[in-house]
Amino acid sequence: MSIGNSPEDDRPSDQDDRPSIGYVLQQARIDSGLTVDEVSATTRVRVPIVHAIEQDDFTRSGGDVYARGHIRMIARAVGLDPGPLVEQYDAEHGGRPAPTPAAPLFEAERIRPEPRRPNWTAAMVAAIVAVVGFVGFTLFSGDGDEGNKSGQVAEGPTAGKSAGTKKPSTDKPAGPEPAPTGSDAIAAVPKDKVTVKLTVLKDKSWISAKSHNGKQIFDGTLAKGESKIFQDDRRIDLILGNAGAIELFVNGKKVQDEFEPGQVERLSYTRGDPEAG
Repeated sequence: MSIGNSPEDDRPSDQDDRPSIGYVLQQARIDSGLTVDEVSATTRVRVPIVHAIEQDDFTRSGGDVYARGHIRMIARAVGLDPGPLVEQYDAEHGGRPAPTPAAPLFEAERIRPEPRRPNWTAAMVAAIVAVVGFVGFTLFSGDGDEGNKSGQVAEGPTAGKSAGTKKPSTDKPAGPEPAPTGSDAIAAVPKDKVTVKLTVLKDKSWISAKSHNGKQIFDGTLAKGESKIFQDDRRIDLILGNAGAIELFVNGKKVQDEFEPGQVERLSYTRGDPEAG
């Protein structure tokens, strides 16, 4: 009788026998009769990244958060349950990343009540209307005065050239109105809508935007320097895949909160000052 470990102790565990994530995804794609280009078109994951994942190379995904998202989308596209594959990825890459606490930064899921403060926006609009009315009255009065002087124009040195005309034109071209700056930026956007402007300042970021009724407005990736503007009557819901790379304006006002690179944020905004409350 031999002494020592039994043959069963030397058998590899079920976890060691599991095929790799890339192999499972590749075989499922082939069994489904799909090409890499078709999977890329369905999931919006670029072709080189799909090839790399099928070779178990996740370095091109841009980090664990993006890699897990790519695995989920590709698995669904080829007819697999993404849960076991994501769990296998977490087990092989140090565990699932801790979720980002978005609530302390933006309180994204809670709509903040609008406090009772002096309505500076309404006062600014009233001031602009008053200035425009005064300018219009001044121009109208100026036209009347010049009309009374039309008899003197014929006696000037250009009387010969204007003999065939009834009256010289006295219209004055209106100068361009100055662009709103500073606090005027809030008054420049529609007051009956919520307006969100995103600009990617560095790297790239995946963006998802929905209206208040859940309708998808935009879902895609923006490169450095690209911008998007979203509007809705009541609310805009956002998911920012790389929040640290984004400059955010809400209702004409820059949001001052800072995000970390690679941070995922879920945000909701309504009409009014985004920092109110």
